[in-house]
Amino acid sequence: MRPAGKLVIIGGAVNKGSFAETDYDNNVEKNLNFFERGILRKIINESRLKEDSVFEIITTASQIPQIVGPEYKKAFEFLGAKKVSILDIQNREQANSDAIVARANAADVVMFTGGDQLRLTSILGGTRFHDAILLKYQEQDFIYAGTSAGAAAASENMIYQGSSSEALLKGEIKITQGLGFIENVIVDTHFVQRGRIGRLFQAVVNNPRTLGIGLGEDTGLFIKDETMTAIGSGLVILVDGRFIKDTNLTNIELGQPISIDNLIVHVLSQNDLFDLKTKDLTIKNSQYNTAATN
Repeated sequence: MRPAGKLVIIGGAVNKGSFAETDYDNNVEKNLNFFERGILRKIINESRLKEDSVFEIITTASQIPQIVGPEYKKAFEFLGAKKVSILDIQNREQANSDAIVARANAADVVMFTGGDQLRLTSILGGTRFHDAILLKYQEQDFIYAGTSAGAAAASENMIYQGSSSEALLKGEIKITQGLGFIENVIVDTHFVQRGRIGRLFQAVVNNPRTLGIGLGEDTGLFIKDETMTAIGSGLVILVDGRFIKDTNLTNIELGQPISIDNLIVHVLSQNDLFDLKTKDLTIKNSQYNTAATN
């Protein structure tokens, strides 16, 4: 069944609160400014009641929720949202409580901040809160939005560890189950800036049915009715492994480099469309479309 809800997954700016960051507590306000250039406005405009929708900011992934949460709240309110609250779920007992589930059921939008996606899945996975927002996404006009860790955790499977420089060595990336809002894709964030193309290549060659999605910073995807639309100012990289002809993956030892023949890569920029069902890409400002209108 096609979900009634919508997804907004964002590549992030600085991955605030992640154990991997050395400067996550610097310039938090500056690093949230990119939302004002369209992505946060898109979330508000697509929500059920627009500025009157109920927004919950989920700071579970971050190690500095007391900084990150208020900044997201401030950014939403700056754009006119009237009902914005922070939901800092720090353990599974909270995520299973009546009070937290009630807030999930009342929300029109949940916005997951950056940080450590393994915190998200280990704390929220399989809880009543998780079940509530999954059900709302399936049945109602509801938005799951996530930046950085919140985006990576949205898919059925997620990358939670792996060196960018060694990602095309067998076994160098670690994958576990995500929150399951979208199937048959795997999402990586801060993609262009941190050179993570190898991580996505290995994730896809491990299971070529999986579509790899790499989100640059200040960039995201709006997903509705099996169509993905690129939003923001940067690039989205898609890696399609369905037509791989050959690989050495099963014949090499752990730590050895992987070879792949005929891996398909697409690059999307703002307003380009990708159909998850047909796997067709439509470039908004295509030279062919331009020629046809002259």
